[in-house]
Amino acid sequence: MIVLGIESSAHTFGVGIVSDEPPHILADVRFVYKPKTGGIHPKEASQYFVSNASEALRKALSDAGVRISDLDGVAVALGPGIGPCLRVGATLARAIASYYSKPLAPVNHALAHIEIGRLLFSFRNPLVVYLSGGNTLIASFSEGRYRIFGETLDIPLGNFLDTLAREAGIAPPYVVSGLHQIDRCAEEGGRFVELPYVVKGQDVSFSGLLTAALKLIKESRARLNDVCYSAREIAYSAIVEVSERALAHTGNKEVLVVGGVASSPVLRRKFEVMSSLRGVKLGVVPPQYAVDNGVMIAWAGVLLLKHGIQVKPEEAFVKQRWKLDQVDVPWLP
Repeated sequence: MIVLGIESSAHTFGVGIVSDEPPHILADVRFVYKPKTGGIHPKEASQYFVSNASEALRKALSDAGVRISDLDGVAVALGPGIGPCLRVGATLARAIASYYSKPLAPVNHALAHIEIGRLLFSFRNPLVVYLSGGNTLIASFSEGRYRIFGETLDIPLGNFLDTLAREAGIAPPYVVSGLHQIDRCAEEGGRFVELPYVVKGQDVSFSGLLTAALKLIKESRARLNDVCYSAREIAYSAIVEVSERALAHTGNKEVLVVGGVASSPVLRRKFEVMSSLRGVKLGVVPPQYAVDNGVMIAWAGVLLLKHGIQVKPEEAFVKQRWKLDQVDVPWLP
């Protein structure tokens, strides 16, 4: 089976093509919107996607050495994500599926992050720690779906890092050579300053930490490097704490860290220590596939189509708040 996947949930317009026998990546094309100031501007990002969508599709087909007629299906991320951005990918996918009479797989963006991670590490049933700009949650599979055991009570970890960097005047760009600007800033720090650490059961909260950190910076009551160092250590440690608590609750023997924030080598080291102490296997998705990409959408599409899950093009609606635990996962026992 050869499936083309389209990703457009946030800053990346990605087109991936994969084959399942054996799993093989045939094409991986990405156009990344980079705002000059501030965060993602939905109108600007969607216009950028529209301008580059046809080229992304053309290049992916060329790289894979296939034509649209050779495809066994099309997959598209329908949510969660930014509405105007999602609609660009959905429109292209609907057009291809309709014109060429190809089955269309509706992909949940979070599920795609998990399944590409499971594929890369050959994990069976891991505790999933999903960390990105728009999502922070801890989940595990049970009775047909991934169940959420913990999440952020306010802002996601990636959003916290981006906002702190932007308001501190050290971003954009937010990530340089795979390392977030907060991690870079923290490298020159080392003196811990008191900031809020909020963990409630298996949930985390970062809004108070953000407010307190920005107040210290604004009032010049601590070095910027020390604030970055302290805020990072608190945020990452909170994530590891709730992950370990979830492990104790679920009894999983594998931990899978997915999403763009998984690229942080500092966070990876913390998970390595925790996993070693707990005696569980650890898989941290490498930066190339931790960030948004079309390959993960294509692979999720393979799994969905193999189990008869598809949608009519005219019913492929964007769902900005499509939660992970609303998605059936029939390929897991």
